[in-house]
Amino acid sequence: MIKLTPSLLAADLMNLGREINSMLDHGVDQLHFDVMDAHFVPNLSFGPSFCRAIHRQYPDLKIDVHLMMDNPEKYLDIFLQYGASSITVHREAFEDPRPCLNKIRAGGALCGLSVKPGTGEETLLPFLDETDVVLIMTVEPGFGGQKFMPEQVDKIRFLRANGFQGIIAVDGGVNTDNAGLLKDAGANWLVMGTAYFRAEDPEAVARYFKENA
Repeated sequence: MIKLTPSLLAADLMNLGREINSMLDHGVDQLHFDVMDAHFVPNLSFGPSFCRAIHRQYPDLKIDVHLMMDNPEKYLDIFLQYGASSITVHREAFEDPRPCLNKIRAGGALCGLSVKPGTGEETLLPFLDETDVVLIMTVEPGFGGQKFMPEQVDKIRFLRANGFQGIIAVDGGVNTDNAGLLKDAGANWLVMGTAYFRAEDPEAVARYFKENA
C-alpha cells in the first residue's frame, strides 16, 4: 500500500489552515515536515514551535518530521513532545544512529533513517532491524521542485532484496508519473511537494493514491 505524504515546503504558508483542511477533505492524513538547519543542507526551514502549532490545531493529523540537520539528537525530545508521529534522521549525521533511533521509538513515534543520493544504500544495512522507516532521497535535499533521480530507485530494490520489511519512503521529484515505478520497487510512503500542493487538481492527485494503493 502506498501513502501520499504532502510536503509542507510546497504549501501556501499564508493559507496553511486552508491547505491542511483540503488535505483532510481529500483523505490525506499525514504531512511531511522538513527541518533544515542551513548547514547540513543549504536551506533553513521550520522549527519545533511550528510543529506544535500544527499539532494543536490538527491533533489527528500525522506529522512526519524529517530532520535534515547536524546534531538532530538535540531536538528529538521536543519534536516528540510537540506531536511528531514519526521522526527521520540522516545516516550521514552519525557514526552510529542507533541511540537516536531507539530514543525516537521509546518516545512513541516511528523512527526513520534517510540517505542522500550520494550515500550508498549498504550503509543502512547494520541498522535496518532498529529502523521503522527508511527515507530514500531522490533529489539533493534542501529545496523543493527538483528533478527526480531515477537511478535512486535501485536503493529501494536493494533494501527489499536484503529483507527490509518496514516502510520505505521516497522524497524528491515524486509525482503521479513515477509513483507506479516507486510502488513496484517496494516504496510505501511517497512525499510530494509541488506535485500535490501546486497541482491544478490536488484532489485528483489524492484520488490517484486511493485508487492505486
